[in-house]
Amino acid sequence: MRVVFERPSLLQRVTPWFEGFDGALAFAVFLLACAGMLTMLSSGYDHGSRFVDHSRNMLLAGCIMFVVAQISPQRLMSLAVPLYLAGVALLIAVAIFGITKKGARRWIYVGITIQPSEILKIAMPLMLSWWFQKREGQLRPLDFGVAALLLVVPVGLIIRQPDLGTALLVLAAGVSVIFYAGLSWKLIIPPLVLGLIGIFLVVIFEPQLCAEGMRWPILHDYQQQRICTLLDPSRDPLGKGFHILQGMIAIGSGGIFGKGFMQGTQTHLEFIPERTTDFIFAAFSEEFGLFGNLLLIGSFVFLILRGLAIALEAPTLFSRLLAGSITFILFTYAFVNMGMVSGILPVVGVPLPFVSYGGTAMVTLGLGLGILMSISKSKRLVQT
Repeated sequence: MRVVFERPSLLQRVTPWFEGFDGALAFAVFLLACAGMLTMLSSGYDHGSRFVDHSRNMLLAGCIMFVVAQISPQRLMSLAVPLYLAGVALLIAVAIFGITKKGARRWIYVGITIQPSEILKIAMPLMLSWWFQKREGQLRPLDFGVAALLLVVPVGLIIRQPDLGTALLVLAAGVSVIFYAGLSWKLIIPPLVLGLIGIFLVVIFEPQLCAEGMRWPILHDYQQQRICTLLDPSRDPLGKGFHILQGMIAIGSGGIFGKGFMQGTQTHLEFIPERTTDFIFAAFSEEFGLFGNLLLIGSFVFLILRGLAIALEAPTLFSRLLAGSITFILFTYAFVNMGMVSGILPVVGVPLPFVSYGGTAMVTLGLGLGILMSISKSKRLVQT
């Protein structure tokens, strides 16, 4: 009797790689990727090779997402401590002998030039999720204190560079993990109240605080100027207030249905600064109007709700905390970018996910989405 072994086809070998993939999450990413490609084609077609480079970055992010989705959450948890320690060590190295560009020391050469703060956008939620997983069932106030210390160290190093935008994203990622882990509202409400009071006082006393020669403690001069410009962009309409004013003009001129694809005058006459990066939302708003904005915001809401659903359904505490934190990062990216372009938040250099040009940010997004896919995939495979 002869036994015959059939060799599996290519389709049979590839199919397991896609088993358990979250179709809803992939669809949300697809919608935002289409919006990004369309906007980049319009705003960047005469801006060198931006559209081609953006397409390459988008493809790279998709490949990273696919590869990371194959890694189990258990394996990801084992990478938490090494990745966090490596990120903090590189931040310390940047502070000592990093590369300075435009007054900021954010880069270091390790065969290639990298920006270590980007590592912490993923390493921070991984580390804190690992920490609370290890303390599951026996959490004490001291454990939250240790988590806060793990968060403060890298955030402080990033602020010192200075890089307020990245520090804000890393802080948001860490705080969200601590909150999801069960931090009491009694400890959250007082800082929120103090923050709101501080904002109110800054608005009331803006003429005195932003007067010529006034210097604020802690903040760098450029950070102070950004806040003062936010409060009154007209104080320097051709200088520091130019970005905000032109962004608001572009958004307002789009009307209900926009001026049409590639018809944005503010964009193509180059009144919008950084129209392919930080201020691409203004270019999108001018050409697609309020209707287009609602569709774009709806796509982000769909993505965020799907991410929260994945977090709620995750099988372990580590997976729940990590998925919730990454979803909150995506929310922070979108909210801060749209807010700063619309004139309700200071300009801090945060890109709009999947829409703004930028290779580093796209890689980070690919990693984050890959982790969400991995968590969703592990849950589906457990159910089957």
